[in-house]
Amino acid sequence: MNAEDPPHLTFLRHLPLTQEAVELAVKLHAGQRRAADGASFVVHPMEVASLLDRAHYPDHVVAAAVLHDVLEHTDEGFHDLERRFGAEVAELVAAVSDDPSIADADEAKRELRERVGRAGGYAAVVYAADKVSKVREIRMELAAGASMDQVQARIRRHTESLEMLEATIPGSRIVELLRFEIEALAELPPAGD
Repeated sequence: MNAEDPPHLTFLRHLPLTQEAVELAVKLHAGQRRAADGASFVVHPMEVASLLDRAHYPDHVVAAAVLHDVLEHTDEGFHDLERRFGAEVAELVAAVSDDPSIADADEAKRELRERVGRAGGYAAVVYAADKVSKVREIRMELAAGASMDQVQARIRRHTESLEMLEATIPGSRIVELLRFEIEALAELPPAGD
């Protein structure tokens, strides 16, 4: 498979908009790697999309999950997404993207949490699925030898996100999964090298 060819994942077969989103995400994220394991970066948005598909969210929500990092990590703009995928998808992606005008990481994440909390609905579930994937990446980093001190700030922010999500979309299975991932990280941390 060519590095820019979209993957042939079975969950995509019934999601035409998501298939188109995958094609674009693979191209836009080409050459980017995840810090946790060195895998192609696109594995992360694909995991987020898979979580939402398995929870039976509609095609446009799963497509937004695939694209949720393009505004932050590529040169793609909001209007490009809107033209190609429609306002619903572009607005969801924007709703879960960091504000680039906020330089301080903690402040940027706080503003994003508050914005997602106000938006609720589909924005909150895309955000929640993203956090599930990010906590899993922390587990991989710890297993590879990172110290708890190195990841503590991110764990704290994910815990703050969990609190917001439990208030915003109570009873969500994705949020329950996030709670499990955070608790497992604390109670059953991986052994480093």
